[in-house]
Amino acid sequence: MNRFGERFTITTFGESHGKALGCIVDGVPAGLKIDEEFIQSELDRRKPGKSKLETARKEDDKVEILSGTFEGVSTGTPIMMIIFNSNQKSRDYDNIKNLFRPGHADFTYYNKYGIRDYRGGGRSSARETVARVAGGAIAKLMLKEIGVEIYSGLCEVDGIEAKEYDFEYAKSSKLYALDKNMENIQERAILDAKKEHDSVGGVVLTVAKGVPIGLGEPIYYKLDAILASAMISINASKAVEIGDGINSTHLKGSENNDAITTNGFKSNHSGGILGGISNGDDIIVKTHFKPTPSIFQPQETITKYNKSTICELKGRHDPCVAIRGSIVCEAMMALVLADMLLLNMGKKMEHIKSIY
Repeated sequence: MNRFGERFTITTFGESHGKALGCIVDGVPAGLKIDEEFIQSELDRRKPGKSKLETARKEDDKVEILSGTFEGVSTGTPIMMIIFNSNQKSRDYDNIKNLFRPGHADFTYYNKYGIRDYRGGGRSSARETVARVAGGAIAKLMLKEIGVEIYSGLCEVDGIEAKEYDFEYAKSSKLYALDKNMENIQERAILDAKKEHDSVGGVVLTVAKGVPIGLGEPIYYKLDAILASAMISINASKAVEIGDGINSTHLKGSENNDAITTNGFKSNHSGGILGGISNGDDIIVKTHFKPTPSIFQPQETITKYNKSTICELKGRHDPCVAIRGSIVCEAMMALVLADMLLLNMGKKMEHIKSIY
C-alpha cells in the first residue's frame, strides 16, 4: 500500500533512482494558506549531503506543486507535489544487480514481486521519505492553524543517551542532537563507525504540543496505534515507544498513573494518550532506528539464483539514518494528527449543528 490515512491522506510515488518522487495529499480543507517556502524548508532539513555525518549524495530536493492550490491557498482538491532526482549514480549498483544486500529489503521485495530494482533499493529506499516530508509539511500548516506544534531530535546515538532535551538546540544541530553536552560524543561515535566502514543506530524523540483532547478513533484506529504504525513504516525503524514506553513495565501502577488535578495532569507517563485518545498533554513518541544496513564491509549473501557470494557495496550512504529520520518522524506525526482532527469533527451532534 502506498496510501496512508483515512480522511487526510497521502499517496506517495517514485523510486530512489527513478526520474522523480512525489505525493498526492487529499482531504486538505479548502482555504488553507499553502506556504511554499515552509514546505521547501522542511525538505531542506531532510535532504542529503549537508554534512559528513550524512550520505554524500547531493540532491536539491526542490518541490513543485502541480495541483490543488489557487492564489496561494488550497482549493479542497488533491494537492500533487513532485521532486525530481538529479544526482543518481545507478552505476554504483551494477555489481549487486543479481545479489541481495544483507539487512535490506532486496530479498523480500524480489520474492514478493519477482522484480529486482537494484538501483539503490528502488521503492524500498529511504529516498521515498522525501515525499512523506512534503506531505507532512502540508499537515503541519493545517495543525499550526489550531496551535499544534511538532518537535523532534536525537535522544540516543549508538547507545549514548541525551541527559536533557532541548528542542531549540536540536534545530541548529547538524545531527539534530537534543543534548549539546552529548553531541560531540555522539558525533564521534558516528564518524568512528564511518571510518570503520560501518554504521550505528539511534533513537528519535518526537513531541507534539497543543494537541486538543479527543483525537483517536477507538478501538481499531486508536491514536497511539496509528502513531506506532506510522513510525514503524519509516525505513530502518524497528521499535516505537509511546510515553514511558517499555519503562512502564518496570513501574507499579501507583508510579505509572498520571494523577489528575483541576489544572490538568501532574505527570505524563502516558505520553498524552489514554484509551487511544489524546488527553490534552504533549504527545510523546520515541522511534528506534537500526544501524544503516548499507555498510562497506564484505558480507555473506546469495544471488537471486540462490548461489552463495560476497556482497561488497559501493555508493553513498548515511552512517546513521536516524539523523535525517528525525525529520521524517515529525512528518508522520503531523500526518496522523491531521487525519485524526478531521475524523474527530463529526463525533458530536453539536459539531454537526455548528456547521449545518
